[in-house]
Amino acid sequence: QVRLVESGGGLVQTGGSLRLSCATAERADTTFAMGWFRQAPGKAREFVAGISWTGGSTDYAASVKGRFAISRGAVRNTVYLQMNSLKPEDTAVYYCAADAVRPVVTTDNEYDFWGQGTQVTVSS
Repeated sequence: QVRLVESGGGLVQTGGSLRLSCATAERADTTFAMGWFRQAPGKAREFVAGISWTGGSTDYAASVKGRFAISRGAVRNTVYLQMNSLKPEDTAVYYCAADAVRPVVTTDNEYDFWGQGTQVTVSS
């Protein structure tokens, strides 16, 4: 079992920025493809951004493309989500996920490990 720990959420005004971080709580021997998902109250969890295990490929939901950027850190299985030009509709709990099987970016929910989530609230 791999534990993921997210940080960086908070309250920000419309148009502001936040940077989310995610890392494995323990050292892992394998590099995972990783992704960010979010879930707003009363809505299903949705894909936000993903990055391949090499970092060479990324994908984004249409609603965040051009505003959010996912990147890998220097430490294995550390990933960041830079969120700019935030909107009230970005308000949600954001979850980090790791895929232990598929090395490419995938947008479905079939990731193997999930973090506890971090709240992002954008005020209007």
